[in-house]
Amino acid sequence: MSESQKLLHEHPDDSDSDRALEPKERSPARHLSPSPGSSRQSSTSPAPPGGRPNGHGHGKRQSSFAQPRPQGAPRTPNRVHFDDDPVRRSMNGGETRSEDWIEMEGDDYMDDDAPGRERVQRLPLLTGIEAPSVTVAEEAFNPEDHLESARPRSGMRSAFMNMANSIIGAGIIGQPYAFRNAGLVTGTILLIGLTITVDWTIRLIVINSKLSGTDSFQATVEHCFGKSGLVAISLAQWLFAFGGMVAFCVIVGDTIPRVMDALFPSLSDMSFLWLLTNRRAIIIILILGISYPLSLYRDISKLAKASGLALVSMTIIIITVITQSFRVPAESRGQLRGSILIHSGLFESIGVISFAFVCHHNSLLIYGSLRKPTIDRFSRVTHYSTGISLIACLIMALFGYLTFGDKTLGNVLNNFPNDNLMVNIARLCFGLNMLTTLPLEAFVCREVMNNYWFPDEPYHPNRHMIFTTSLVVSAMTLSLMTCDLGVVFELFGATSACALAYILPPLCYIKLSKKSSKTYVAMGVVAFGCAVMAISLFKTMGKMAGGASSEGQCS
Repeated sequence: MSESQKLLHEHPDDSDSDRALEPKERSPARHLSPSPGSSRQSSTSPAPPGGRPNGHGHGKRQSSFAQPRPQGAPRTPNRVHFDDDPVRRSMNGGETRSEDWIEMEGDDYMDDDAPGRERVQRLPLLTGIEAPSVTVAEEAFNPEDHLESARPRSGMRSAFMNMANSIIGAGIIGQPYAFRNAGLVTGTILLIGLTITVDWTIRLIVINSKLSGTDSFQATVEHCFGKSGLVAISLAQWLFAFGGMVAFCVIVGDTIPRVMDALFPSLSDMSFLWLLTNRRAIIIILILGISYPLSLYRDISKLAKASGLALVSMTIIIITVITQSFRVPAESRGQLRGSILIHSGLFESIGVISFAFVCHHNSLLIYGSLRKPTIDRFSRVTHYSTGISLIACLIMALFGYLTFGDKTLGNVLNNFPNDNLMVNIARLCFGLNMLTTLPLEAFVCREVMNNYWFPDEPYHPNRHMIFTTSLVVSAMTLSLMTCDLGVVFELFGATSACALAYILPPLCYIKLSKKSSKTYVAMGVVAFGCAVMAISLFKTMGKMAGGASSEGQCS
């Protein structure tokens, strides 16, 4: 008989009613929990008078819990004892002591093979289970995912930088070309007037969101016009982002080969390496080699550093145009005669300017990022951002157009000589920036397609691959077919930019608000946007069909 069995027979009542025992006398009973390797297989319970052990007497078996207890002792059979100094270890593993095992000696566990003996059910304590606090601490718990108030907020300065960076993009490079189309005076008036209009429609998107109770531009338009509104806003956003992809591919072909040819003049005579100086070859190599892999990312946050690079590149380009315009040789300069006041390309210039200023898809995101998101604070952010963007575009347009006149190209950097070191640095920065910015536009196009065709379906890798590949390859193919960046600005600016800036926000405002002086202003803006879209689209398509390209320098 084992030690624990002897102790159980010595104390048949199996209770703690004997309080006269000293701690030293009771200490052996506190070390009875067998370890998993213990040789004891079973223990017996004291049998009632006239019965056999384990309740196998005459009649129904009686549980030990139902047996009478002397002197009113509690019925709880204290069969599990723990050491005085238990070793506390992690429940996920590691060395533990005998308290990790518990014996269950209930009457429900009977060994049929050995009648008269009660089987000991030896089970390990639950292991591998972590407390919630441990799980939360080990996981990357992010309160921003659960609490709106925990999300990081930006001040006025940060919101201003975000919006200004959204406005000052690749479109700034085409502002001198817009002045060439409209004329010096008319172009200046248009740039200022359209900036004021864009400033108002950006703020109008937030107002419409509050009036409709929605949280996005798409949801607002869908709330106002149903399925047709969703189709219109999805198409406008997709065309604007896709037009950006085409423009970026054209810019890569305009900049990188010129830089390579200027830095390595003998490169064009080398076998295979001459591809680095060829426009079409460099577009295919760099777009498929750099932009396409980056476009396969699912998370746009992995491309966040591209925004900082974009702002630096724009600053370098503006400084380059200002400082190097005075060093342009006379043969590269054009004439201003006949286009000082107004020119025939008035409507095309509106599309180019609008392409540069559209940031309406980001307005609600910037509004929600403010620490105190109010209409007044957002209005100040919008005023500052559009004001700074107006100054940057006006400086670029005036210096570029006054320098090159009627020879101004859609990409003003192409007007400068190839041997100008500072211009080549600006070209290199601008081209590399376009390679990392193109995936951002591909992300927007892909999200629009997923939200429209597969709104309730989870991520699917094959669909992701097909959408990304088709977008990048189609944009690259269109860029190989044209080297006129100005036509790209005109075409996509006349369609998507006009819809996002001058048509959809005022239309939603008219639908959601009561009639007032502002609704009549909104009607006028809608009429203006529709007229610009129709006329400039017709003229641009005619120019493309007739082959009247402003740039004949494709290589």
